[in-house]
Amino acid sequence: MTTATKNKRRSGQTLVEFSLVSFMTVAMLLFVVEMGRMLLIYAAVANAAREGVRYAITHGSTRATGSAQNDASGPSSNPAQVLAVIDNFAGTAPLTTSLLVINVTYPGSSNAPGQAVNVSVVYPYNPLITYFPATLRLGSASQGIILF
Repeated sequence: MTTATKNKRRSGQTLVEFSLVSFMTVAMLLFVVEMGRMLLIYAAVANAAREGVRYAITHGSTRATGSAQNDASGPSSNPAQVLAVIDNFAGTAPLTTSLLVINVTYPGSSNAPGQAVNVSVVYPYNPLITYFPATLRLGSASQGIILF
């Protein structure tokens, strides 16, 4: 065999190797982007639940009752003030706040100091790459004791 024939065979081999390696590299990069996005949204959901509990434990029964931002929250389930705080906090992340499933409960049926409050936030995560359609439900729950 001549040197020219050997070089032609090697160039075909290089092309096959490049296509395999480039496919794997692109797949890995897309996976990293998807996992990063999912962690960002999960962190936003978890922090929104914590922020809702933080608001509920500092706006207990010692505040005036009403629907203003600084009025008492609870003891009914899903008080408007806590829902608004959670929506506002989650709205800073790249997610659709209308898809959030928020549940605020007061197990002791009271918003008096020393009583518990539970907040759970769930978000249906849809991946950017929809070749394999999968919907994950990212959720977080937080609990606190009312201070005021």
